[in-house]
Amino acid sequence: MTKFLAVCSTGLGSSFMVHMNIEKVLKELGISGIEVDHADLGSVSPSSADAVFVGSDLAEAAAGLGDVVVLTNIIDINELRATVSDAAARHGHTA
Repeated sequence: MTKFLAVCSTGLGSSFMVHMNIEKVLKELGISGIEVDHADLGSVSPSSADAVFVGSDLAEAAAGLGDVVVLTNIIDINELRATVSDAAARHGHTA
């Protein structure tokens, strides 16, 4: 199973919101087989997930975590829809 991880500095607020929105977008797009979770940056390693979603403020700190998806605006559902779709396709999932 593919895993997408939403990450913020504390693993509570924004990462949880992005986590919920990724699940919403996957459902809208009809993409299954992807587990979604959220975490704080300090507890994430390159093996934690297939794709890691972060806000632009954490882009540099998350650079070594593999497939890092940098969100310019974490509340922009259209941006998230595009980035989730692209990440899903990179990992073999299509609508």
